[in-house]
Amino acid sequence: MSNTVRKNYPVTGMGCAACVARVQQALRQSPGVVEAEVSLASNSARIDFDPELSSPAALRKCVQDAGYDLLVPDEEEEADPDLSEEEALESRAEEAHARAYCTLRRDTLIAIGIAVAVMALGMAAPDFPGKGWVLAALAAVSVCLCGRRFFVTAWKQARHGHAGMDTLVALSVGISFIFSLFNLIFPQVWTSRGLEAGLYFESSAMIVAFILLGRLLEERAKHRTTRAVRALTGLQPQRRGIRSGESVQVLPGERIPADGTVLEGASYIDESMLTGEPVAVYKEAGSPVWAGTLNGQGAFRMRAEKVGRDTMLSSIVRMVQDAQGSKARIQHTVDKVCAWFVPAVILVALLTLLGWTFFSSGGFVRGLLACVTVLVVACPCSLGLATPTALTAGIGRGASQGILIKDADSLQVAARIDAVVLDKTGTLTTGHPEVTELRWLSDEPGLPRVLREMELRSGHPLGEAIARVIPDDVSAAVSPVTEVTALLGEGVRGVWQGRTLFVGKNAPERFEVAERWREAGQTVVYFHDGERLLAAIAIADSLSPGAAEAVASLQRQGIEVHLLTGDHAASAAAMAREAGVRKVRADALPADKVNYIKELQRSGKCVAMIGDGINDSAALAQADLGVAMGGGSDIAISTAMSTIVSSDLRKVPELVALSRRTVRIIRENLGWAFVYNIIAIPVATGLLSGVLGFVLDPMVAAAAMACSSVLVVSNSLRLLLTGKHQ
Repeated sequence: MSNTVRKNYPVTGMGCAACVARVQQALRQSPGVVEAEVSLASNSARIDFDPELSSPAALRKCVQDAGYDLLVPDEEEEADPDLSEEEALESRAEEAHARAYCTLRRDTLIAIGIAVAVMALGMAAPDFPGKGWVLAALAAVSVCLCGRRFFVTAWKQARHGHAGMDTLVALSVGISFIFSLFNLIFPQVWTSRGLEAGLYFESSAMIVAFILLGRLLEERAKHRTTRAVRALTGLQPQRRGIRSGESVQVLPGERIPADGTVLEGASYIDESMLTGEPVAVYKEAGSPVWAGTLNGQGAFRMRAEKVGRDTMLSSIVRMVQDAQGSKARIQHTVDKVCAWFVPAVILVALLTLLGWTFFSSGGFVRGLLACVTVLVVACPCSLGLATPTALTAGIGRGASQGILIKDADSLQVAARIDAVVLDKTGTLTTGHPEVTELRWLSDEPGLPRVLREMELRSGHPLGEAIARVIPDDVSAAVSPVTEVTALLGEGVRGVWQGRTLFVGKNAPERFEVAERWREAGQTVVYFHDGERLLAAIAIADSLSPGAAEAVASLQRQGIEVHLLTGDHAASAAAMAREAGVRKVRADALPADKVNYIKELQRSGKCVAMIGDGINDSAALAQADLGVAMGGGSDIAISTAMSTIVSSDLRKVPELVALSRRTVRIIRENLGWAFVYNIIAIPVATGLLSGVLGFVLDPMVAAAAMACSSVLVVSNSLRLLLTGKHQ
């Protein structure tokens, strides 16, 4: 659908992967929704929908019908003129999270206090009249006050034919409490049969305490994984109402309010929030500046060019939010498993109860405890959090380093890269070439002006370099150049006074001086009319800072590095030697670049293409991973799967290392989650009690389940650490 819009909305009420599956299914079945991805790590939904067939209010109603809630713009409330829609929703989500977290912390502290008291009374204190009723009262406060959230959510889910983690907790806590209360009120039911009427109020109180403690630690950890987006959002300039084209005064220590250009004055500006580079950048008249960056001690006046949602910072925030809301391919499989996980656990718990009751000397009581233990120990949370928390932390970490990753699959692909193909100009080099020599072979008046006009309209970095060395007042009284056309990979063509003129790398005749320029590693550009050479230009471009270091780092990571350029062979070879690149392909047109990447892919390579120009866009799209330099063309950036904001090539090995760490942590998380459940559930049923020599207690099961989720999220948080080898 051409009029589809993409929005990120916060979701409340989700507790596990089964909840995510339910919300996602409800959204995808809603009219007008093209795609929906729900993340448990960020408690948000990324929704592509047709605004003519759906609306935020309809989407919210759909989620509410599923038993959850979606925070959307409130049409009845007066909008805050100082906040954008995204910022207002983020603010509401933060307020809702803060309220929920405070309530959770209060309930957890109360539950822990009650659990300690119940354990002390039940297991250490001597018997006294009414002891059972005191334990029942304390446990009732824990279950009904602190644990009410489990029952409320489970009831909402049950009304919609859905079961989640809260269903398991509510069943286990409710069964253990009601069974103990029944035994307290009607002990003769068991004593008349020669059995003991056991009380298990300690189990119900400890289950509530342990699970709430696990939720509290989990929420703290999850909140940290999304801090990169919150930090970026917090950098949004506070000055509002600025219009494009307006002249704005920026004072020392102030955040720059818009993207634009310095008109007068100078200062050092901290751009680390965009580029990840800690060194302040000197800005003077004519220098570009970006919204949200921090001005130093100088004052200057700037012209605002992009404001509000159009600034680079806003586009980065949207890109990171979209990426964190996306899902890796492996997560879709995990979601399918989690959708069946809770019903399967309930079935296992029921079979455990029946098995102990009818086929064991332990009887109904032992079966009931085993049933409760199975319900408590199973942990779909760890499965559901394993992938999204790692991806959210990894993508956030990349954003803080000036590496923007388009989606989860891009991060996963980057971990498999074993061949990197580099463009030359603007990627391996600085992208600011300088003319070292301009030799005219024709004294025809007007040609310098024609050459300058054609190169200015070519849009190529080499063309800009040539135009800079020709004064703008030369031969002013000449007829204009018409039909100027850029020839991808070839140069530019134009018509002047009925003649077709060309500027490019090919010449109609041999020019010996140009051969010497080539041998020196310089790029040669010819100006001709198809038959006669009019001028020859030698251009040199220096290696970008850190390029050789980046190439060496990639090679140490076991990655082949290739140089693929449209420049001539001598220049490409000279630059490759300086950078340490061993494999070079020169004189490559855009189609040649695509074919070169296809050849590498056919040989079994997973290829990353690094480029910055329009002529790189097809190759970026063909590669398994396209990485665009932030200073490059909009087409290249939109085609790429990742963007290096600072255009620093050293960020590429950082991207590979980050992606490999993220994928490794995802595997660790999933491995732990699956192994934990595969081991814990059979042990909880009691089937292995004869082999192990013990039966798992419900209280121990609750602690194990809580630790499982906390361990997964904490492992993902390692990605936010600053060390390179975490």
